[in-house]
Amino acid sequence: MLVSFLGSLPLGTLNIAAMQISISTGTMAAILFSLGSLLAEVIYVRLSLVAMDWIRKQEKIFKVLEWVTLIIVLALAFSSFYAALHPKEEKNVVLDSPLPKFVLGFVMSAVNPVQIPFWFGWSTVLFTKKILLPRNDHYNAYIVGIGLGTFFGNCVFIFGGLLIASKINNNQHILNWVIGGIFSITALIQVWKMIRKKDTMHKIEHPEEVTQGMEEKIIEMTDHHK
Repeated sequence: MLVSFLGSLPLGTLNIAAMQISISTGTMAAILFSLGSLLAEVIYVRLSLVAMDWIRKQEKIFKVLEWVTLIIVLALAFSSFYAALHPKEEKNVVLDSPLPKFVLGFVMSAVNPVQIPFWFGWSTVLFTKKILLPRNDHYNAYIVGIGLGTFFGNCVFIFGGLLIASKINNNQHILNWVIGGIFSITALIQVWKMIRKKDTMHKIEHPEEVTQGMEEKIIEMTDHHK
């Protein structure tokens, strides 16, 4: 739960999308979106725990998902900038789609491959440290913790977004500019990683890069608790 919570705090496609939904549609819609996104995440984690060798061989699938993710992020950026330029038309083409918010969250999370190497790396580290054991009770507790951590992390953005929106009142086009800028930066980072080959498969093959920085602190806290 702690790893998942901390991993959900850096600005990313899903948490910023949840924030924008909370501002434009309401907290319940944003919560449903977050529940859908974390469902896809825990499914990926569960599969990765029992099929690590198979995942390592799916390079073509991850390449396709990376391009799909890039297209979605660009669409989100464009929609945010469009909303900023046309304040009377506040709808976001992607986030205000007719899909139920739960389904939208699930789909956006399912096509986002970033979470796969993140949890692949952490699972590898925890297996190595003997903190996570290949047992169903460990797997179930691990997945429940991940789901709760992701949800709490998204709540920071959901309710934080409402707080920001209440402060700026009728100047929400400013927030749309900021959100559009964040999505644009996310897209540029995605392109840079794809060009530099620092993509999903690279992270899966080098899990130590994914957990670097957070690992020692989390392990120390876990050992202290034990």
